[in-house]
Amino acid sequence: MVKVFVFVFVLLSVKFGSVSCHKNVFGDEQPLSKIAIHKAIFALTDSASLNAYPSLLGSKGEDTEWVTVDLEHAEPAADDWVGVFSPAKFNSSTCPPYNDPKEQTPYICSAPIKYKFATDSNSNYVKTGKASLRFQLINQRADFSFGLFSGGLSNPKLVAVSNFISFSNPKAPVYPRLALGKFWNEMTVTWTSGYNIDEAVPFVEWHKEGGRKVRSPAGTLTFSRRSLCGSPARTVGWRDPGFIHTSSLKDLWPNSVYKYRLGHLLLDGSYVWSKSYSFRSSPYPGQDSLQRVIVFGDMGKAERDGSNEYSNYQPGSLNTTDQLINDLENIDIVMHIGDMSYANGYISQWDQFTAQVEPIASSVPYMIASGNHERDWPNSGSFYDTPDSGGECGVLAETMFYVPAENRAKFWYSTDYGMFHFCVADSEHDWREGTEQHKFIEKCLASADRQKQPWLIFIAHRVLGYSSNNWYAMEGAYEEPMGRESLQKLWQKYKVDIAFYGHVHNYERTCPVYQSRCVNNEKSDYSGVVDGTIHVVVGGGGSHLSEFSQVVPNWSLFRDYDWGFVKMTAFNHSSLLFEYKKSRDGKVYDSFTISRDYKDVLACVHDGCEAHTLAS
Repeated sequence: MVKVFVFVFVLLSVKFGSVSCHKNVFGDEQPLSKIAIHKAIFALTDSASLNAYPSLLGSKGEDTEWVTVDLEHAEPAADDWVGVFSPAKFNSSTCPPYNDPKEQTPYICSAPIKYKFATDSNSNYVKTGKASLRFQLINQRADFSFGLFSGGLSNPKLVAVSNFISFSNPKAPVYPRLALGKFWNEMTVTWTSGYNIDEAVPFVEWHKEGGRKVRSPAGTLTFSRRSLCGSPARTVGWRDPGFIHTSSLKDLWPNSVYKYRLGHLLLDGSYVWSKSYSFRSSPYPGQDSLQRVIVFGDMGKAERDGSNEYSNYQPGSLNTTDQLINDLENIDIVMHIGDMSYANGYISQWDQFTAQVEPIASSVPYMIASGNHERDWPNSGSFYDTPDSGGECGVLAETMFYVPAENRAKFWYSTDYGMFHFCVADSEHDWREGTEQHKFIEKCLASADRQKQPWLIFIAHRVLGYSSNNWYAMEGAYEEPMGRESLQKLWQKYKVDIAFYGHVHNYERTCPVYQSRCVNNEKSDYSGVVDGTIHVVVGGGGSHLSEFSQVVPNWSLFRDYDWGFVKMTAFNHSSLLFEYKKSRDGKVYDSFTISRDYKDVLACVHDGCEAHTLAS
């Protein structure tokens, strides 16, 4: 009976314990969820007014514009706030029917895209009743209006509505996201528009520098409320996602620069074009050239206009984004390993996230992994029975971004970039021995030709390896329950160089470790036989930070309570530089090198070679 009790306890801690614990620590609450929008009532009055200008945005093709909102209120209060709504009409006529008799049909059934308090721009607002707020808007396929609310966030009363404003072409193709295809010489381009296939034909026009222009067709996807799993994604967080298009650019020459633009052929024969972009194609697998990889997780999105941030995303998320933009000429591929937008069921936030990363994702492959805030929802098949996705249950991430998975609902895949072989796991689905994913992981690791691709990288969102974060320490395991127990033999057998994780919002690097013991005493220069895997937590992309335990385990070499990201530079087949950089200044705060020959990968280590006998 004791053994049965222990097993049930461990299983329950996997299903419920570690996630709910970290959620309390992080407070991963979407700022929009603080608004009790279902309680909002109309209390329009002539004593309050809003005026927004300019009324027409994007007249020169811009997809981002600044808008000024002047407001006056005869009865001002410190908790008055202004919300940005899109579509511009937000009232009871747009509310879907509610079947729950306990719920009164809301007067306002859609949350704003973002909001600011009136006092943000004028500390004397309560005395003067006047303020002027500036908002940065992006093209999101619909018009906009602004609402002035009294009563704070918990008892909002709508007292004034502004004039409507819009972009000159709300349906324009925007925010391209590159990703590696299923073959080394293929790049996919995904973007968002307001055009369904019965209105326009989507495609990408592209060409090699100096070459002829080619047009590649695109597929089109979207989803409805019924595709989602719960609230707020199906209720106040719902917003029409538009149409998501993906095109595959094939037969690319290795390491070559290509220019491209997004196009839609309208029924009248005219064209709608995006801005022009460019990218460098992938090197041939195993090609010996300079190759630079960025890795981070848990970035989130933040508003450059200072809107609605309780969770401190702006210094972290925007600094990480800006450091990558500033160094883009020295980056070849980005791996964002889960917890991307933290939309948590407020669908408009995905547009804002793709707009934020557009300068990066439009220029280099932006590869993603599935995190709890993308996938988890009770009774939806996720391994963790928590509501962290806000009802999205993976639909948004799987649709908005492309990955070369056989089935994007099972978000695990392998991909190659030159001398790197990546095995990307989905920690929100079962990875334990005997499962479909465990078989994939072993197949992916085994498929690496280490003579051509010496750098073997394992990636998962949750910490399936090692972390001395305080809630893991309280659980006594320094990992997700049943994490490394299920996978460490595979890491050792196939000699994984580095395993990366997010989920914990800080930075930590281990020694080369196997079975919780350092197998190498070196700290910064590794050479010779691959006798253990270095585990790295790099979840400080932008979300509010996680505390470390007071005890420092023997395998933990470097810990940093700050926002940051990792850059790996492969100079050739035998030399790799690893750097951890802070987002605040882009400087290197931790680094190590790996130097070795192919024979060092072939050498046998403990549990790293097939069992054999003298006869064999």
